[in-house]
Amino acid sequence: MKNLRRYRGLQVDFGLHYRYFSVSANVRAQSPNAEPEDLVHEGTSDTTHVSGLHKLLQLFARTRAPIEGKACHAKIIHVGLQADTLTSNMLINMYSKCGLVDCARAVFDEMAERSLVSWNTMIGSLAQNGEEQEALCLFVEMQRKGTPSSEFTLSSVLCACAAKCAVFECKQLHAFAIKAAMDSNVFVGTALLDVYAKCSMIKDASFVFECMPERSDVTWSSMMAGYVQNDLHEEALVLFHRTQMSGLEYNQFTISSTICACAGLAALIEGKQVHGVLCKAGFESNIYVVSSLIDMYAKCGCIREAYIVFQGVDERSIVLWNAMIAGFARHAHSMEAMILFEKMQQMDISPNEVTYIAVLNACSHMGLVEKGHKYFHLMMREHKVSPNVFHYSCMVDIFGRAGLLREAYNMIEKMPFDVTASMWGSLLSSCRIHRNLDLAEVAAKHLFEMEPNNAGNHVLLSNIYAVNKKWEEVALARKLLKESYVKKERGKSWIEIKDKVHSFMVGERNHPQIAEIYSKLDDLIAKLEKMDYKAETEHDLHFVEESRKQQLLRHHSEKLALIFGLMCLPQNVPIRIMKNLRICGDCHSFMKLTSNITEREIIVRDTNRFHHFKDGYCSCGDFW
Repeated sequence: MKNLRRYRGLQVDFGLHYRYFSVSANVRAQSPNAEPEDLVHEGTSDTTHVSGLHKLLQLFARTRAPIEGKACHAKIIHVGLQADTLTSNMLINMYSKCGLVDCARAVFDEMAERSLVSWNTMIGSLAQNGEEQEALCLFVEMQRKGTPSSEFTLSSVLCACAAKCAVFECKQLHAFAIKAAMDSNVFVGTALLDVYAKCSMIKDASFVFECMPERSDVTWSSMMAGYVQNDLHEEALVLFHRTQMSGLEYNQFTISSTICACAGLAALIEGKQVHGVLCKAGFESNIYVVSSLIDMYAKCGCIREAYIVFQGVDERSIVLWNAMIAGFARHAHSMEAMILFEKMQQMDISPNEVTYIAVLNACSHMGLVEKGHKYFHLMMREHKVSPNVFHYSCMVDIFGRAGLLREAYNMIEKMPFDVTASMWGSLLSSCRIHRNLDLAEVAAKHLFEMEPNNAGNHVLLSNIYAVNKKWEEVALARKLLKESYVKKERGKSWIEIKDKVHSFMVGERNHPQIAEIYSKLDDLIAKLEKMDYKAETEHDLHFVEESRKQQLLRHHSEKLALIFGLMCLPQNVPIRIMKNLRICGDCHSFMKLTSNITEREIIVRDTNRFHHFKDGYCSCGDFW
């Protein structure tokens, strides 16, 4: 009875499930798919009795049945098998698979003798159930007791380091692996590069990868995922091409990472090629691959293609619905996003926190304040989804973009979470649009403390001063920026033409066809001026003469990319331009007029969203 008390609920469970535990191993062997009720057999020997209990533990671990597992444990204690090492190992495994890590640890602590399997199972259990620090401590205890480690021990501990992003411990374990001659093991090497990548030490991850004498498909997919997680999308695509050259068999993670890399680069041609590869490999029904594909097409400006992929899936999970709703939101198709939101509920799929982030973003980009407010309360009232910091951030953005700056600030002040830099950044951007200097200075003060190395915040505040004609403050803000040695990100636009990416910066001089580009730009502006186009110099915030402002606006990077697209792409092909900063108001007006006069569809992706220009109009409705 003393041992029974240590495991809560075992006595009750034993009484409920006693009929499971006179088990014949022969019956189990003959009927591997039988239910526990079918395994009851009277009068068995001790050997078959133990074997039957083991098979039940394996069954309950596989089916994640904690109540039945506890009952089986009660029977084990009742017949005096708790001292058996193999039985204890199986109990630890069962409790681990059922998420009952405390019960697993209780079994482990009471073991008189522990084999290597016992330590590995317990360390793995702790790592997989969010007890990373305990896993590391148990590994240290294991070393102090002189128990030899294996590659599985080290892999489990490294996984714990990855979850904690414990760089110091990871380096120590790397040294330990080298000393124990385990660094060449494929499991250890894969775990090492994974933890380095997750800790943003991508060079170290790449070094481990290149030094590995043997690599599994998991190794390749882990390295590709590491590149994507660290925004090294080109490196991820290069690695994918290496897998193609080596003849490696693809898995869903390799394909998903490659598609994510294409999405990050907005590399549509490459993305379409990978789409062909995944169809050939038979992954077109995998929900994670398909959701990545929807996201890729959406981020490449092809929302129609994204929807075609979505419609082609028969059984749609919440992941797919979320990906499609988020795609519509990114392209300012707020009505389509809301229709899809209603349709998924008609299909008996309840929205989750990710769904609501997507829907709130759709409201934000179109200034739908009342709708956003409705969804924010619907989330809690009808679907019992607790709002997190991202939902509050969306609401701050909704209020701010609509000019309700005081409401946005009140939302920040009252929310039950720590304010993030993105919230203050959203408020600062809204202050620039609506020229609210007082709140801008409050937001900027917080941002300077939270992100001292982000030059964009200094530039944004400087621009707000410039909009309000506070030129002395502009000079001071830019002086502080210069003295801080923080590097300002230069505006850049790029366009993909025939498998090649062409990049442009303001006042570009290095492109081989730049002379022709400037000449065509001058011709186009001359035509637009006949339609009453005039450079909107209020969008250039330098303290210079009017003529100089016009010159700077004329040669913005997105205009140069557009002209090159007009020069190189057929009439029926949309011109897709990507920009690393927000499109300016003058370029926005320029794109609208150009789409009308040239009868071309122009798609521009900036840091906030997509703008679809056609027939003189933009999909954003001039609200961005």
